[in-house]
Amino acid sequence: MADFEAIDALLASADRTRLPPAEERRRLREGLYLSRAQLAQALGVSTSTVGGWESGRDPSGEVREKYAYFLEGARTKLDATAAAADGELGDDKPAETEQTDGQDDADVDVLPAPRPCVLCGQPARHQVEGFPQHLDPAECGTAGPVPARPEKPAPRTAPRQPTPARTLGGAVSGVKVVPIGRRVQAAADTPDLIGSAVAAALAEHAGDVEAATAALIKRAIPDAMALLDHTRKGGRYDVAAHPWLPDILRKQSARGADQVWEARPKWSRPELPAGEHEITALDINGAYLSALKTHLPLGQLKHTTGDHHDRRRAGMHLITPPVWDHGAYLPDPIGNRDEPGPLWVTEPTLRLLLRVSGPKYGLCDPPEIHESWTSGATEGLLEKFRIALKDARDRAIADGDEVTLEYVKAMYSKFVSTLGESNYNRELYRTDWMHLIRSQAFANLWWKAHRAYDEGLLVVRAMGTDELHVAGDWRAVFPEGRGVTEVKVKDTYTVGTDPNTANRPPEGAS
Repeated sequence: MADFEAIDALLASADRTRLPPAEERRRLREGLYLSRAQLAQALGVSTSTVGGWESGRDPSGEVREKYAYFLEGARTKLDATAAAADGELGDDKPAETEQTDGQDDADVDVLPAPRPCVLCGQPARHQVEGFPQHLDPAECGTAGPVPARPEKPAPRTAPRQPTPARTLGGAVSGVKVVPIGRRVQAAADTPDLIGSAVAAALAEHAGDVEAATAALIKRAIPDAMALLDHTRKGGRYDVAAHPWLPDILRKQSARGADQVWEARPKWSRPELPAGEHEITALDINGAYLSALKTHLPLGQLKHTTGDHHDRRRAGMHLITPPVWDHGAYLPDPIGNRDEPGPLWVTEPTLRLLLRVSGPKYGLCDPPEIHESWTSGATEGLLEKFRIALKDARDRAIADGDEVTLEYVKAMYSKFVSTLGESNYNRELYRTDWMHLIRSQAFANLWWKAHRAYDEGLLVVRAMGTDELHVAGDWRAVFPEGRGVTEVKVKDTYTVGTDPNTANRPPEGAS
């Protein structure tokens, strides 16, 4: 009897809520003209979580029941709308000539499925002269009566100039706008998530700078994900937040690493010219922040073979790297690697090798590509996120606001470090992105070293993402400051012997 009770308990606890396939989930949401952000807010989850569900990942527990309830309601609503449209199309009067009161001279059609109204953006079931719009003013979200048809443009003459906004002093003052979905919004009306978080932390800790900074750093990861979701509103691309990953991106052991080589530089020039050299260790500002601008794969990685590179895609590539003959004055683009033979590298490393092996530089042979794991990619995926962080960082530096500065640093550095197998970030699981962003930072440092060499400086060391040692007038090459396009001095030291004093006898010698 106990066995049957155990089975009954198992069946009772089993999740019997069925969900439609992933592509159907997205179709149902988009059929109601709802964004992922709107659905996420209603369900109490993040936008990227909804994206994961629409890419094949399934929710569990209470949120699964809520999601299933939404999907079933969406299907019922869309089926009813389609049935109503079919009924109207089946009337004695053909749909393409159906007339509506007050619009006898308009070309009015009934749409088989609702489309956004050109006036208010909400779903409309009719179109006038090819433009979807509401025929009943009460249904339209715009103020005032709905015109019978979209106004036709007047014959083209001289372009009409917009009326400029003026300040009290008479000077012209424009209104800065930013894109929010298909609309634009005044920049002053967009929420400042970073500034609000800093103000709240300072208020909570009664102005204690150290306590507020510690609290903000502790919450940097969820705050970064919230900022990412905010900047992704109205984005052109859908992202798979929790894709299936190939074995090369899985750790070989519990404490080990995966098979991807990030090309981290740890290079020192083997020999300097004779004489004394004053060397400056430069700190590259915001290395990971700048590296957020890189080609990132949008969806699940797909496997291909052959010596071919598609610049529209990004991911990981198994290559045989070329021989590097310039280690006496420039670091190897693939970093310090003792073992010969093929290795898995990231998109930024491969693009760096292809570029320096091209006709413009001709520094090495092209790498040989054996196989790849890639997906369709874009370089601008995190651009709004990066700019939001950069602008906040710039303002903090200008205002001497160290609380915001440390908070922003923690946001972008922890965002990168927790994209892989981390318990601190469950919203976005993209180990491939983590490798690509890191290696982009290393590639950026390599190009800084090449620029220094090309401008006549002695390149002495290149380390990690942000440290470059040079000898010579580096201020003629790199601007000094704390901005992300500038560098600052980390250390200065002297190497070698002044040739004018090398053979000088000690003081007091005869």
